[in-house]
Amino acid sequence: ILKAGYAACDITKSQRSFADKVNDVFYPSGKRIGRLVKRSVGRGSGSLEVVRRLNGEKGIGKSIRLKLSITTQMDNARSAKVAGARKSWRESALEAVYIPVKDMMANSRGFRSLYDDRFIHFEEIYVDILRKASLPPLRGKLDNERSSLMASLHKVIQGRVIEKNEEFFLKNKQGELEFTLLAEGYRKLGLLSILIQNGTLTNGSVMFWDEPETNLNPKIMRVVIEILMQLQRMGMQILLATHDSVLLTEIDLHTESGDKVLYHSLYRDSEDREVHIASTKNFIELSPNAIDDADASLIDREIMRSMGSKGR
Repeated sequence: ILKAGYAACDITKSQRSFADKVNDVFYPSGKRIGRLVKRSVGRGSGSLEVVRRLNGEKGIGKSIRLKLSITTQMDNARSAKVAGARKSWRESALEAVYIPVKDMMANSRGFRSLYDDRFIHFEEIYVDILRKASLPPLRGKLDNERSSLMASLHKVIQGRVIEKNEEFFLKNKQGELEFTLLAEGYRKLGLLSILIQNGTLTNGSVMFWDEPETNLNPKIMRVVIEILMQLQRMGMQILLATHDSVLLTEIDLHTESGDKVLYHSLYRDSEDREVHIASTKNFIELSPNAIDDADASLIDREIMRSMGSKGR
């Protein structure tokens, strides 16, 4: 879902084919786009549809759609069918960034050049995030809100991030420390600082972040959520995918009146075996909730173990 949404946002800037971008961010074997369709006996078909609401001069509040339809027989993206408001979609630019699970900041040097010149088996999201991170800072001073965010980030990571020859460093009083020597949590915070400084994370932009909690020290989780909540208040749309109860609890604790927060749970129905979605504004009301169920099971088993034979 995150990749599909990101692909739809990206083509408003890159002006690429929606089918091409979807194929590159998922990267099926042999780049055969038909492999994205759910496997079944015989010929199968599938589609994905993305809806957005325009907020600019093209029509405030107007909703437009983009739909990609493919079959299992299609070998390349050129065969796919794209329907919907294709012209309006491309004319309304939308800044977006996708932060993948795997960190690329420590492996940045030479990767973009290699990706551009050779066929290497990496989804395009990995080179995209490096391209975004390598953009130079915006001209002029940052506004007060972004200056405050940058100050908070610099305080936590104890320095600021710089780039030299496609390699990222944390610069502080001790010198310049390459990202390969940093804990992953500091890399993630460093990435946020870069994206804020170069204007990628700005009012009206969209961030897709897959499992922010991966390799992240729980003590830093609070800082990450504080930054994300503030960005949301500044007009960004942020979509997170997570399996972590700490991250969800931090979001719940940091939510204030006026914040636009929704929780979604994807689950497979026991009867029709299809994937469904449940959504709510209040985390405690989210059901089904596999994360809560797993946490409750751990607590129950821990109680049973501590009680020993008395719990039987």
